Amino acid sequence: MSYEGKAAILSEAGKDAEIVDITIDNPGPNEVLVKLVASGVCHTDLTVKVLNGNGMKFPIVLGHEGAGIVEAVGEGVTHLKPGDPVVIAYRAPCEVCPACRRGDPRHCYAALRPGLRIRRKSDGAYCSQVLRCGTFATRTVVHAKAAIKMPEEMPLEKACLIACGVVTGVGATMNTTKVWPGASVAVVGCGGVGLSVIQGAKIAHAKQIIAVDINDTKLQWARDFGATHTVNAREVGGDPVATVRNLVTDQWPGYEGGVDFAFEATGRMACIEQAVRMVNYNGTAVTIGFPASTDEVTLSVGNIDTGVYWNKVNLTVSHCGDALPSTDFPLLAQLYLQGQLDLDRMVTQEIELGDVEAAFHMMEAGNVIRSVIRY
Repeated sequence: MSYEGKAAILSEAGKDAEIVDITIDNPGPNEVLVKLVASGVCHTDLTVKVLNGNGMKFPIVLGHEGAGIVEAVGEGVTHLKPGDPVVIAYRAPCEVCPACRRGDPRHCYAALRPGLRIRRKSDGAYCSQVLRCGTFATRTVVHAKAAIKMPEEMPLEKACLIACGVVTGVGATMNTTKVWPGASVAVVGCGGVGLSVIQGAKIAHAKQIIAVDINDTKLQWARDFGATHTVNAREVGGDPVATVRNLVTDQWPGYEGGVDFAFEATGRMACIEQAVRMVNYNGTAVTIGFPASTDEVTLSVGNIDTGVYWNKVNLTVSHCGDALPSTDFPLLAQLYLQGQLDLDRMVTQEIELGDVEAAFHMMEAGNVIRSVIRY
């Protein structure tokens, strides 16, 4: 038996996404077929388009921030059944790499993936799936361990955001680092991921959350989601470091200030350098944004106040909030249901599958937190 559907695909490099008919094969062993209810439009999908497929074979089904209902299960799947609501994770630990074998699945070297199950109906060509997901489609097939069951009361049009942007930001404060109660935090870049960092810091009871951006609309969003202070980097000459350091309120006498944690959520090299200079002695700078393959950053080592050596800076990288989806997705769902995590205001607009390109353009203009496709 096969299934029918529609998907937003990239057919070739340099072309816009197009809506085509697809045929979906039965799920194989340890796979599930998911009928999508909603999918967030994440910047990574736009990046795949801009980078002409980013190394994936065309045609490519876009989307990786999806939620839906299990429609069929493959052989060996016992923890899910048809009718279960799920969020699709782009990372499911492989269980065999060195990190998994030493009991550290959050840093899995690889990820479980489904076989090729989605075909373009017009010519039968098998489709790649962005991040092993392919959620810009009415149906998709994923590895069963990448389908994380949700509480029945969890609205899937909100739950889909957990799959990437939200877990990336919140996870950076919970997993990559451990923001402690009373900590001071700076967040550079207040798009969907940066706003999720702010929410994570708020959940962790940070004392100060300083949001940095050049867009006043985004800075207002930051205040709405819990920032205690905002800094427009453009208004301080493009370098907000001194302003951020001077905002820290619990300084020792004679101490030059700085935050305990600085999160960069832009992918811009200048912002990484700024985050490093924002932290206090033994503070932690976290880079989250997706860089280009040629990006490089130069850091001061010897500056007595903000250099890496004398300031004992910890610089780390967060990949998808170092998430363990089987644990973190249900936790974030519960935080939403308890009113601690705001997903409702993360949705700027609901759209249809055919509106993907318009959503990309809004994202480039910086006027949207998340567009969510409703099927």
